[in-house]
Amino acid sequence: MTDTDIQEISAQTRHWLQAAVIGLNLCPFAKAAFNKGLIRIEVSRARHLDDFLELLDRELLLLRDTPAEELETTLVVEPNLFADFELFNEVLDITDQVLVEHGLDGIIQIAPFHPQFQFADTAADAISNYTNRSPYPTFHLIREASIDKAMQAFPDAATIYERNIALLEQMGIEGWQALWKQDKAS
Repeated sequence: MTDTDIQEISAQTRHWLQAAVIGLNLCPFAKAAFNKGLIRIEVSRARHLDDFLELLDRELLLLRDTPAEELETTLVVEPNLFADFELFNEVLDITDQVLVEHGLDGIIQIAPFHPQFQFADTAADAISNYTNRSPYPTFHLIREASIDKAMQAFPDAATIYERNIALLEQMGIEGWQALWKQDKAS
């Protein structure tokens, strides 16, 4: 993978973050961190699982050791290894073990995003799945303290998921696709 490939993957991830996550307000906490430059996007060059896990180790420790005022959250993007959603889910189990091994369980959590993301008990084409769909398999490393702080500032945080589904149902697949076409045209 070339540096140009890495830059393009990072740009597409940033575009998704701006157009969907922030633009549709799917995560009301993301805008402030993004505007302050506190979101790190790290694109993996891993060629096998061990490489990826080494990158994950480094990114978790970097997040742990960097003050939140300098780095709020990290998106680890893995464009090559986990295109299959079932494999991605298996790797999520491993990432949870990595958190425990580093003593970070309860300090950092990992939220999953994937191009074929599918919640349990939903059809593959259910619009609700799009709340967690991203251009590439992505592991969102989030400080639990940041989540707690954001939840205090957003008293109805439990309703975010329902609001997102209602918004996406109103938009439909066509609306979701139009969002990307509109954005590229502007």
